[in-house]
This record gives sequence, C-alpha cells and structure tokens, in this order.
Amino acid sequence: MAPQRFREQFDHIQRSMPDVPLAMGPDDSAEFLYEKGVVLARDGEEARVVEDTVREHFTAVAGLDADQVRRASRETNRCGITRIQVGDPGQGTGAGDPAVANALRSLAAAEGRAQRRLVSRNHVVHIAVNACPGDEPVPVPRTEPPNPAAADTPYDPGSAVGVLVIDTGLTRDHRSSPLLAHTRGDLQIKEWDDAGVLMQYVGHGTFIAGLLAAVAPNTDITVRNTLNDAGAILESEFGEKLFEAVDQDGWPDLISLSAGTPNGRTDGLLGVHAFMEELRTRGTLLVAAAGNNGSATPFWPAAYADLPGWEDSVLSVGALRSDGEGGACFSNHGPWVKAYAPGERLTSALTGFDTPVPYVYQHSTYDACRYGSAYACTCQAPRHTGLLSEPGEAPAKADQVMFEGNAQWSGTSFATPVVAGLIAAHMTAHKETDARTARGLLLASNTAYTEVRGAHVPALLPPTWRPVPVEPPADGA
Repeated sequence: MAPQRFREQFDHIQRSMPDVPLAMGPDDSAEFLYEKGVVLARDGEEARVVEDTVREHFTAVAGLDADQVRRASRETNRCGITRIQVGDPGQGTGAGDPAVANALRSLAAAEGRAQRRLVSRNHVVHIAVNACPGDEPVPVPRTEPPNPAAADTPYDPGSAVGVLVIDTGLTRDHRSSPLLAHTRGDLQIKEWDDAGVLMQYVGHGTFIAGLLAAVAPNTDITVRNTLNDAGAILESEFGEKLFEAVDQDGWPDLISLSAGTPNGRTDGLLGVHAFMEELRTRGTLLVAAAGNNGSATPFWPAAYADLPGWEDSVLSVGALRSDGEGGACFSNHGPWVKAYAPGERLTSALTGFDTPVPYVYQHSTYDACRYGSAYACTCQAPRHTGLLSEPGEAPAKADQVMFEGNAQWSGTSFATPVVAGLIAAHMTAHKETDARTARGLLLASNTAYTEVRGAHVPALLPPTWRPVPVEPPADGA
C-alpha cells in the first residue's frame, strides 16, 4: 500500500488526543489539523463580535439552532484567547468541518471593517516531524561518533549560553550520553508501550539536545516536555505553555523550537500572538523549524521571521540534504525561510538505554521521492514497511529494529538546533552576550551558500559536520 504520511499521522495524533475531535483542513485538502466545531477569538469585545456574527449567520443562512454557538471556554488566560463552539464536533468525519468553515466565512466582512484578524481555527501545533515527518530514526552503533561531532570547546558554567528546548521530554537515562551530562529539564512521560516497544518520536527532544551540545558544548540546555503527547498540542493551549516554559526558568538567550503548523494564512497564529508580541520585547532569539511539508506555505511560528517587527527576534531554519548540495526534499522553503543547515541523516543521542529497546516502524518508505526530488532521499532509504501504512495487517508485518543509544534522523527539527548551536558557539567564541546580535554577525560572516528550489540561500555548516554522500536513486525511482 502506498503510504500517506499526513493521514497516517492524523490517526496517530487523534488517538493521542481522544477527547478532542480533529479535522483535516482547509476545507477540501489536508495541509493542517484543527479542532472540530470550535474557532478562536480574542477575549472581550472581539469574542462577543465573533459570537454574535456567527450566531446570526448560522440562524439566517444555515438554518441552525442559535444556541449551538456559544463559548466553549470562558476562563481568561494569558494569551487572551477564547474558544467558541460553532458546531457539533461529533458530526461528520475528519475530512473537514463545514461548521467551522462557515463560521470563518461569516466573519470575513467584519474582519475587513476591523482591519485585523478576528477569528481562527484551533490548529494542532506539532513537532516538525509529526504531521509531516521527515523520516523515522535509524539505529546507529554506540561506537559511531555523533554528526556533527562534538566541538572542542570547554564547558564553563559561568559563561555558558542559556538555551531552552521546547519539545518532547528527555529520556530517563539521557545523562549516560557524555554530551548531555549537564542537560536538565522534564523527562519523557512514557517511553515505551505495554509490550516494551519504543513509542513513536520518543527521544526527539533528547536527540535535539544532543545536536545542540555537540555544536555548542558551552551551553546550559533545558528541555521542556511541552509536546509530550505524540508531539502535538492545540493552538489554544500552546501559547500558554510557551509562557509557562519561560516563566519557569526565565527568558533564555535562545529558544530552539522544532514545532509549528501551517494555517493557510500569512499573518501568524492567533493562539501564540501574545507570546510572540512579548518575545519582541525580550532579548531572546527564537530559532524555529520551517517544517517538513516540502512546501512554500508558511509554517508558524517559524514564518514570523518574515513579518515586520519580528525580523530580529525569530530565525526560521530549513534543512539541507545529507551531502549539503541543496535542500532536503522534505524541507519547507520560500522567502520566509531565512537560513538552512544540515538536517538529513544527522547522528545524535536518541537515549542512553541500558539495554537495547525495540522499535516498530510506523511509516512505509516510498518507491520514489514523494516531493519529486531526483536523489535517494529519506523518502526511499533505508527501506522499511510501517505499521500505520499497512491497515489490517498484523504487527509482525512491520519492520522492527533495536535501539541501543544513538540514532540517525532527518528533519528541519534537527537543522534547527544545529543553527541554535552555531549562534551559541559564536556567542562563546566572541564573548557576545546578545543572541540577536550574534545571529546577525553569524549570518553576515557566512560565506557558504547553496541553491534551494531555485533560490540562492545561506548554508550554515558546523565545522564538525561530516557530509554523508548521497546514493543515486534506485532503478525506476
């Protein structure tokens, strides 16, 4: 069966959020996930306008019961967002939600008069390999060094650069990896299922922390498990969780975020707007993954890097292929992606397992690149059959491997901490205390460029990174 990654992941995320009915959108395609029967509005007068406008529209045009439109949540949160129910989330399938689509259309004229956005779907924000996975991890022997390898820079707690990683949690024995000896934060809530099989995307945050520590050893890395449930969270909750993460430890020098979502718009995410506004007033630099949809559609919050007012506070990162000769097939692209770094077949610590742990692949590989690239990309190799791609088959039909510590993995999820590490390393080398200044100086001094989808883009290459040769595509691919 030909794999359909997005729909496979839709089912996976829905199982992890059983109390939240989800739909794929926009109306007749599958670019993002969102909560059925609910829209978002800002608290106060704007929420009232949304309620009244949608209720009037549904009563006069759609012939629905006016009582169906009501606040789904009334509590005020720091992000100033209200969930408004506009339909029955139990109706229909996950292929779309006409009630939400009608609610958005009913506000179009009001938004024009207000000259600002009033309403939004409640999107699912996910780690950038989740609803659009680059690939799944491949076991690497413990004897194989990380790639990028560890830089020769001593750790000095007095001058270490503070980096906050918003992701899945750390695996319980992560400190058995030398690079993660002083990494701290939240642990992964559950690492394996009842059968002792490693769960999907366990180790994602640990892998990212390992890449950061390799490129920039003089860092104090904190990992928060904000995205622990299948790497997914509702937009209405995500902004609040971001505030909680920075409140817990203070605003760091850098935030490495390998999560987001497209939303079919060019003006950001309503649910994280309050956080993004406060980010502008801080000295923190947000380094964010561009996503793995192989698309030019903006992926938020990375695409804030292209919005006026956030040019200095957000850096969006795309992925280069394993030999560095162009963009990885899965990487999002476009003028809103401001830098690229190695992001295909990197090697880092997945965990520090005392004994090998089995993993069953969830996605099957393709016969040819699903994005049309001509090189042997991670869509095709290494070959494996995945459980989610084979409905109705017994689990034994899917390929199983054993992880004993390190892994090779691909995605803009991993190009992102490489860039965050390069900025941190620049801060240490030049005794620079401002991450945004360091980002500007690093980009200004960079001399490596490559071509991605016809565009000449900066390629940020760690000195310890080893290019992995690309094999020619298989016959018939």
